Amino acid sequence: MSSPDIGYLRQNRRVSKVASTTLRDSFSVSLTVGAYGVAFGAAAVANGFSVAQSCLLSLLTFSGASQFAVVGVMGAGGNPISAIATASLLGVRNGLYGVIMAPRLKVRGIKRIIAAQITIDESTGVALNQESRGEDAMRHGFYLTGFGVFIFWNLFTLAGALGAQAMGDIRAWGLDAAVPAAFLGLVWPRLITKRDRIIAISAVALALALTPILPAGLPIIATAFIAIAVGLRP
Repeated sequence: MSSPDIGYLRQNRRVSKVASTTLRDSFSVSLTVGAYGVAFGAAAVANGFSVAQSCLLSLLTFSGASQFAVVGVMGAGGNPISAIATASLLGVRNGLYGVIMAPRLKVRGIKRIIAAQITIDESTGVALNQESRGEDAMRHGFYLTGFGVFIFWNLFTLAGALGAQAMGDIRAWGLDAAVPAAFLGLVWPRLITKRDRIIAISAVALALALTPILPAGLPIIATAFIAIAVGLRP
């Protein structure tokens, strides 16, 4: 076998290994996070939403924090305007993710609309985690995770909405730990330097301190100011 043939085979093996690693990362996050849709479906029905309304929220909104905010506000007797305002505030972060991902995905037309719909915490996190493996791996990670979470989230939302009464107290299932565990798995490999670890620890401390004071979701958004402050330093 000639040297060019050997080089070609080695390159194919590297590409195949990168693809399998990206697929593994995407699937593990998609399934873990998507399974939490059971909790949303059950919570939505428990707060007065119909099965159809619960499923439409997942299909059209597709942002877990915003969806829980809507059913929480409405379930507590709030009006639709308050629910939409709260959900929109929590969804601001997805717009920031779009700014980060747009130059990397380089999509136009209808693909831009599709990419916007699946621009969430998980798809952005997995994509950025593939950065060392090249732009193709980042794009594959983004789309595989985005579509994976979308499919699993909607399937499990339907399952949770249909089985809401049979499930009883959804907190007893421990599903609320699934999403933080998935995020920890995404963030941990990226905490390489001492500076990264200090920022992460500071963000955790700030979020914990603000949790008893601010409404749900806002403590996490507030931690972004730590990263901004560090980034603006000379």
